Parts: sequence; structure tokens; C-alpha cells
Amino acid sequence: MDTTPQKRSPDDAGFGSPRENKARSVPKISKARACAECKRHKIRCEFRAGESTCTKCTRSGIKCVVNDFSQKFVDDDGIWKSQANATMNQLQAAVSHLLRQAGLPELSTYAPGDTLNGPSPAASYHGHHPSVDRSQTQTSHQEGLGVVMDVTREPSPEQDLQDPELVPAPMRSLYEVTKLRNLRNNHVEAPKQTLLEEDFISRRLISLHEAEELFAYFSRTMNQLLWGGIILVHRDLTSVRRASTLLSAAVLTVAALHIPNRTETLNRCYSEYVSLVSNMALTRAHTLDDIRGLCVGAFWLSELSWKLSGHAVRIATEMGLHQSYQRLTRGHVDQYERAQLWYLLYVCDHHFSIAYGRPPVIHEDVVIRNYETFLALPMVVPGDIRLLAQVALFMILTEAYRMFGSDTEQALTDEDFGQLRVYNVAVDQWRLLWQPRSADSAYVRTYPSKGVVLHYHFAKFQLNSLALRALSPSNTPVFSMDRKESANIAISSAMACLNMVLEEPDIRDAIVGVPIFTHTMVTFSAVFLLKVAINWNTAYLSINSRQVRRLVERVIELMNCVSAGERHLTRHIARGLGKMLERFDSWEAAWQFQGSNDTVEGRDVPGGANAMAQGFPPPDLIYGMVGTYGFGLDENLLDPSMADFDFLTQ
Repeated sequence: MDTTPQKRSPDDAGFGSPRENKARSVPKISKARACAECKRHKIRCEFRAGESTCTKCTRSGIKCVVNDFSQKFVDDDGIWKSQANATMNQLQAAVSHLLRQAGLPELSTYAPGDTLNGPSPAASYHGHHPSVDRSQTQTSHQEGLGVVMDVTREPSPEQDLQDPELVPAPMRSLYEVTKLRNLRNNHVEAPKQTLLEEDFISRRLISLHEAEELFAYFSRTMNQLLWGGIILVHRDLTSVRRASTLLSAAVLTVAALHIPNRTETLNRCYSEYVSLVSNMALTRAHTLDDIRGLCVGAFWLSELSWKLSGHAVRIATEMGLHQSYQRLTRGHVDQYERAQLWYLLYVCDHHFSIAYGRPPVIHEDVVIRNYETFLALPMVVPGDIRLLAQVALFMILTEAYRMFGSDTEQALTDEDFGQLRVYNVAVDQWRLLWQPRSADSAYVRTYPSKGVVLHYHFAKFQLNSLALRALSPSNTPVFSMDRKESANIAISSAMACLNMVLEEPDIRDAIVGVPIFTHTMVTFSAVFLLKVAINWNTAYLSINSRQVRRLVERVIELMNCVSAGERHLTRHIARGLGKMLERFDSWEAAWQFQGSNDTVEGRDVPGGANAMAQGFPPPDLIYGMVGTYGFGLDENLLDPSMADFDFLTQ
């Protein structure tokens, strides 16, 4: 027998035609549909039309289980596709989230063949990525080690040189050339969703019950005093917590400051608020409610007011609020709330510009000057009228600031009083216009119209106190008639401020909840009158020292008897004015006891050197306090505890 191995044909070896090979590669699925019982007995399995059980299983009365392998493949394939689709949807959601976090375009903008930051063949050949340089690569490796400078570039297409916007902001041109993401003009990240489960109330820093109580107190008092509730538009605590943790912390902190016996709560809320403000300093994800949260703190937290107001203005300009008025006048009614907030920021900025004697940040551009156009809009509320009344007043005072400067050692010349008289007339006209327009409120009664009168006296006092700037009895032997007239207006206006706070029920009842600007002006009026009464006798100015003493004494009584927290500003005002009144009494006692004039530092001083030894500041130091509007004073002259006051350490 021939045992020589036979050479296999191509067909035997599986190397047939391509069509035959393809046919062999596809597994054949059996079409047999025999049930398990028939298959076990190896008999024909027959089904009658419309029945799901074979004839044998029907006769035997047993369950008919069909082994349909083709259906099993179909079912398995459907399950796999469903799982694959679910996984793909998860991946798409994850990639979209990462793109948003990185500030990159939406996933739908990428073509199917595109790669995210994947190098092109040419870039790989040259060893350089078209949109990620060496610094960025180093950044990615250092992310786990700390914060590094972001130098990532945008993948957006290049700008066309025929762009119709020929003169954009300079930084935008730099961005168009470099595509550096951190240079993008007006780039504001979308804020992360505020989760109630993560805020300080959920962390039990304060109970929900107490938080609800504080929110309700703020809503019906301070919020109504500040222009009818436009600073806080949320109706319940849950809404404000979802909108902005910063705003909810500000509201609860301010409320706890005003309610007696809430010192522990105040400490916790204040610490949380300061922490939130610090954490947001370098972020770009902000909302309108975050700006409101900064403003609430600025209006009522004295030690933070200047920094918070400036920070709020910077964030607002980054968000484009200064352009909202123009969009509103072009028919975009959704810009109303943003434009309203810009006017509020203007007033907030100017409150503390005046209080600290510093230049304001927001200037009187077309938006500020055209406030009457804003008031003509159909969606305007009564609070807008009260707010815009303040805008109109601070426009006058700011113009005076620029006219007369802020140098506390520069006295007004006789020629300056003509312009000062113009500003006085403007303030008189302001009162005549805005007092009738300010309607009463169900919450604060006549405070809106009476508040216009109070601020009228504030403004007259601020303007005319300039008559005494850089002057004292030792260097001003003779007053001109214009200077004496203005100085006497300042005195009468300061006394009117104090009398109104003491005599008008709706003003007196609101003295605790008003913003600190009002407290500042009331305090300064009292200090001004005490110092003028000591240093300028009736030969110079029309002032009665006994009347002044009684007024200040009543202000101290009012500040001591109001219902407020232990660290509220009224407590410090009462203590500081009390110390100053003691010095005033010592001065007067020494003067009456000696009954003679001694010479101190080359000038005649009532009471002489013994009176000076009692500790009342010399006139040259006193009148150093009369800044642009009578400010620029050393806070320690009022109360040492008020300088750099910190709620957590006092």
C-alpha cells in the first residue's frame, strides 16, 4: 500500500475561492425548532397553527420548552446594543461636562474625525502640538502639586481680518492673536449649581429653624429700608440658598448682627461669609445674587464695606452690567434687573467714597446721567424711585468732590463759594423733586419721603462743612461773609440731622436697620457740633454749646436703648460719643472754673492749658478731620474700638 502522503488540494486545505471562504466563515444557525421533549425522544416535533405547544406535549400534558437558537441570538444582540447605547450616552455626558469645565466648545462642534488636543501628523513630526505648548505640558504634570498659571489656548477658529468690529477692547485683540483662554474678553464662567446639601446650613453651622427666623427678619426690616426690597428678590430661604450661598450667608450675618443675644450665631455666620468672599476673590464664576451678597455685606458690615463694594463693582463690570442699560433701551427687557443692580452699585460705591473721603470707582457716564429714561420703563417699582433719588443726589456730591478736591489741608478760597452756592441750590432742587415722588411703604411707613429729607440735610452738611476745611481759630482771625454763611449752614444742617433722627418717629424707629452710611453721617454730625462748639465762639459762628450738648446726649440715649445685637454699630457709637461728651464737659468745667484765657501754642484758648490737659484734641487736629465733605477724620478720635473693628475679635 502506498503510504506516501497525498498533497491536499486547495479546497481540502480551506483555500477555496474568496466567495467560498466567506461562506465558510459565517456560522450557520440551525433553523430547527424542536422542543426539548421531542428532541429527547428524537421524534418529529409538530405544531398546529396558532398554538405554542407541540402536539406531543399537549397529549402528555407537560410543558413545551422550545430551543429556538436563532431567537436567542436576536435577544442577546438586543441586550448588547442596549448596554452599548447606555455606555455611549454616559461617555458623551462625561465628555460634555469636561469640555464645559475646561471652557472648550460643545461636543457637537467637533467633526467625527476630529480629536481633542490630538497632534496632527505634521505636528507629531516636528515634535510640537498646535494648541498645547511646552508650558501647558508642564502645567498638566504639575496640577497635582498645586495651582499653576493657566496658559491653555482656545481651539476656536482664527478671526477674520475683515471682522466689522474694527476697534474692540485692546485685550480682545491680544486674545484674538494669542488665543490664550485666560485673556478672553468678558469671559465669565458659568457658576456651579448651589447645592443645599453642601451649604453651611446643611453642615449644621446654624439650624434651619434659626436660619428661617433670621431670613424673615431681614426680609421685613433691612431689606425694606434699602429701597423697598430690591436688594433681595427671593421670597423664601430655600430659594436664596439655591441661588447663592454667599447671599444667604450675608443675609443671615446681617440679621444676626441686628437681633439681641445672637452673638454666637453671628460669629458662625460671619466666619462663613468671610470665607466665601475670600474663596471667590480669584474665581470667574459669579451670578447677580453673588453681587447682591457682596452689597449686603458692604451696606451693613462696617469693617468690610470698602473692600466689598469695590469687589462687587469689579465683578459686575466683568459680567457686563455697565452695558445692560444700553441693551435695555434697545428693547431687551431681560436686562432690567442687571441695569437696576448697576444703579445700586453706583450708590453703594458712592456711599463709601464719601464716608472714606476716597475717589469713587463708577463715574457719571450716559447710563448714570440718563436715570430718568430708566424710570420711564413700565417694569419700574417704587424701590427704583428711591434708588434713583440717591443716584441723583450723589451725582451732585461727586461733582463737588471733583471741583474742590480731597486735600484736607487745602482751604476753600473766597472765589470757591460762588460754586459752592450753585451746589447748594442743586441740592435744594433735588429735595423739591424727589420728596413728593417717594411714596409711603406698608413696611416702613413714611420713611421713603422722610429719608429724602434726612439725606437732604446730610448733603447740605457735607457741602458746607468745606467752609471750615483746613481752618482753626489760630489761623483764621476774620471770616468773610460767604465763609461764615456756609459754616453756619453746615452747623444748622448737622443739628437738623440729629433732630430729625430724634423727633421723626419713622426715622427713629428705623435707626437700627439703616445702612451704615446713615450711622456714619449721624455720628459725624454729632462730632462736628461738639468740636465746633469748643473751638469757635459765638463771635465767629452761630452755635450754642448747651444746645449741642443736649442733642448729643439724646443721641447717646437713643443709641443705648435701641434693640440690637451687642456688636451692632449703634453700641459703639453710643460708647464713643459718651467718651467725647465727657471730654466736652471737662473742657467746659475747666473754662468756667478758671474764668480766664491762657495762651497755648501761640493762641488764646478758653480754659487754658489745664483744659487742654483734659485730653480734648487741639483745633488743628480737629479740623484736619474736615475733608472733602467733612471726612478724613481719625476714627480713633471717636472711639478707639471702632478702628479696624472686627466682629470676631471685639
